[in-house]
Amino acid sequence: MISIQNIQKTYQSGDIKVQALQNINLTINKGEFTAIVGPSGSGKTTLLNIIGGLDSPTEGSIRINTTEITQLPENELIDFRLHHIGFVFQSYNLIPVLTAKENVEFLMLLQKQGDQFRNERTLKLLKAVGLEDQVNKKPNEMSGGQQQRVAVARALASKPSFVLADEPTANLDSKSSENLLDIMQQLNKVENTTFIFSTHDQRVIDKANRIITIEDGKVISDTHHSKD
Repeated sequence: MISIQNIQKTYQSGDIKVQALQNINLTINKGEFTAIVGPSGSGKTTLLNIIGGLDSPTEGSIRINTTEITQLPENELIDFRLHHIGFVFQSYNLIPVLTAKENVEFLMLLQKQGDQFRNERTLKLLKAVGLEDQVNKKPNEMSGGQQQRVAVARALASKPSFVLADEPTANLDSKSSENLLDIMQQLNKVENTTFIFSTHDQRVIDKANRIITIEDGKVISDTHHSKD
């Protein structure tokens, strides 16, 4: 469970203060498939980064299960992210010199997982995202949709508590977007993986079972939908 309490974020630019987030209070439960939506500049990516410990709030707290990550020293926060949070970025962020298999394995290497565990989990995840025939390809040998599927497999490799996906379909064509979303929705159902998206994409919104709308740094609506 993720508890977001009274999150405020203010940026200072010279004498000007910009209030990016104002009094955000949310609880996200295990297994949710949540879309955070809103116009550009609304604060949704800032909120995602704060939930993931990539940015710090000016005020407020983020509690993930029993850990208040806003109170962790930087070295402990890095370790917490490694073991508990998966990230999928708009720009894929794969390591160019590594193969698909090596990119997925990378976080497990940092976790000091054994060779057999890494190998079995990597191949299982690449199969789950439909890339069992791309194991030894490097990013520049794959399409954008394939690279983003590798990024999803990598995000899940460390068995995170949840996955944060920042505009994951923004650089993909419609077919690749649909394929990626179907894969993530299936992983959500089968493994009960929690996904939190920041998105403009109506296709993501249509598949979400919870839609949180942000404008001017404030939550203006929070709706739940049952999905088949």
